[in-house]
Amino acid sequence: MIIGLHVQVTVNRPLGSTHPEHHTIQYPLNYGYVAGVIGGDGEPQDAYVLDVATPVRQQTGYVVAIIHRRDDNETKWVVAPKFRFVTEAEVRKATNFQEKYFQDDIWLL
Repeated sequence: MIIGLHVQVTVNRPLGSTHPEHHTIQYPLNYGYVAGVIGGDGEPQDAYVLDVATPVRQQTGYVVAIIHRRDDNETKWVVAPKFRFVTEAEVRKATNFQEKYFQDDIWLL
């Protein structure tokens, strides 16, 4: 079970930064990866970080949702510092800046 898993996210795109290839995409939250877990693209597992209002380099927390992209080979984990229940609407609103380009399902507990 991935939801509920306690992880450490290494943030390589902090809140306020721009996407390295698509300069019109700005990150309204911290985004990074979970080292030691390989995602569908063969790279470390990507993760969005909710509930942290400042740019950080690392954040520990709990996986509270999974975004399964139907038209891509990746899933994105959604992590919060404290475990809590989130809604699909909340996850969509927080990640829409990037996920609007994909068809996805959001998996919740």
